[in-house]
Order: sequence, then structure tokens, then C-alpha cells
Amino acid sequence: MPQDVTEIFGGALAARVRALAPSMTRSVQRVAETVAGDPAGCAALTVTRLAERTGTSEATVVRTARLLGYPGYRDLRLALAGLAAQQQSGRAPALTTDIAVDDPIADVVAKLAHDERQALADTAAGLDTVQLGAAVAAVAAARRTDVYGVGASGLVAQDLVQKLLRIGLMAHAHSDPHLAVTNAVQLRTGDVAVAITHSGTTRDVVEPLRVAFEQGATTVAITGRPGGAVTQYADQVLTTSTARESELRPAAMSSRTGQLLVVDCLFVGVAQRTYDTAAPALAASYEALAHRHR
Repeated sequence: MPQDVTEIFGGALAARVRALAPSMTRSVQRVAETVAGDPAGCAALTVTRLAERTGTSEATVVRTARLLGYPGYRDLRLALAGLAAQQQSGRAPALTTDIAVDDPIADVVAKLAHDERQALADTAAGLDTVQLGAAVAAVAAARRTDVYGVGASGLVAQDLVQKLLRIGLMAHAHSDPHLAVTNAVQLRTGDVAVAITHSGTTRDVVEPLRVAFEQGATTVAITGRPGGAVTQYADQVLTTSTARESELRPAAMSSRTGQLLVVDCLFVGVAQRTYDTAAPALAASYEALAHRHR
């Protein structure tokens, strides 16, 4: 989707490159990383000169620009010029998120907060709103929605199901692989199956989505690896950020931030589409919970 220069802020372009990197060819990735790493230098280059600098072709440069969301290389150059101007404005460098064992707790808080913000920015930059819109439409019209996830992704699956139930939609979360497949067999056209897996290869999540896909259900994958096995059986793929893993913060913790953002976007879209029934259902659930705590 085209972006005006004024919409480029912070490290949005670098975030988009990181989010799309797993699906890029080596030559495209080389161009993308070059323009994100040196926006000022690349903004001054013609398409031919940038191709020479990266050891690629003019066609690869144009293809990279389009992959990053611009109609052509001219638009990308304008965006690079905008990024260069921001970098020259004296903004402080980004905070590293590597946490040391002896870090003061205040530093831990600052580093984790920065990491969370980066995960959200990366996810937002790489999220395909066309596919998100298709997933929203499918869930809003579904007879039932099954959500698969294990471990940290299982918690996100439960979060999505809880949200859908609050607006009166039938939804189930499955973390047990046997129950997931058993339920997937019962899905039909008009139902929706959502698989949540950061790696895109978790067998206990991929398998029930495959079964649901073969049964004719609309299938959605929320994953950090757009080339992962789960996408083979997904009608829509919603990509999350590629998590930075460290000794004190496993990838599962970072990836969950991006997953929750996607789930929130999906839910809000569904609530908008079903507002006439969602609003009363949400009010009723609030009233029931309030009554319970009186």
C-alpha cells in the first residue's frame, strides 16, 4: 500500500524490512537492507546506481520498492529522503534490548518497554490489511470459529476466543492436539479455523488447520514466518514481527506481543462488522460480570 513521506516515522521502513525479510529472496533482501541502513545515501542514487551498489538488477530494485509498499522506485526515494531528514534531526539512537544478568531493574523495564514497542511497530508495518479484512469478514459471518495454539500461542488463542464470546460469537480454543483435530473434522464451509504459531511449523497447530482446510472451512494463520508450513493451509496469512530472542527473553515472549496486536485488530474489525449484535452482547457480559462481583 503506498505511503506518503509524512507517514514514515521512526524506524518504520526498517521495521517493514525486518517483518518481510523471511519471505524475501537474497537479492531483494540485500536491496531492502541497504536502503533501510543508509536512507540518506540511497535517496541520492538512481535505480541503476542502487542496483550497482547492491550487486543486483534494476528490476530487483523496483521489485523491492513494490514489496516494501511503494508504487515504484521514485516513491521509495522520496520516503528515503524523509527518513534521512529524520535521522539528521538529532533524535537519540535506539535503545538496545539485550538484557544482562546484572542489569538494574530500571534498565530491564526500559529495555523491555522498547522491545515491546518495536514488536508492535514491526507487526503493524508488515500486516497485510487486505488479508486482515478478508479474515474479519470470514469470522464475522462464521457459524463457529476454532482457534489453535499451544504454549505461549495457546494463551493468545484463548484471548481471541474470550473476545469473540463477549460479543456473542461461537468460538472455541484448542491447545490439546487430539481435541483440535477432532474438532477440525467437524468444520464445514462457513466455519473458520485460526492457527497461531510464531514459527509457522508447530505440528500440533499445523495439523488441525490442515484438516480444517480440507473440510472446506476458511483458514487463517497468524505467524511470524510467512513461508512456514502453516501457510500452505491458510486462506489468509497475518504476519507478526520476527521476535528477537535472548537468553533472558525467549522468542515466545516477544512474539506474543505481535500476536496480541493482530488478535486485537481482528477482533475490533469483527466487532465493527457485527456492531448491531456485538454491542448488546458486550453490554450484557459487562452486566453479568458486574453482578457477579456485587
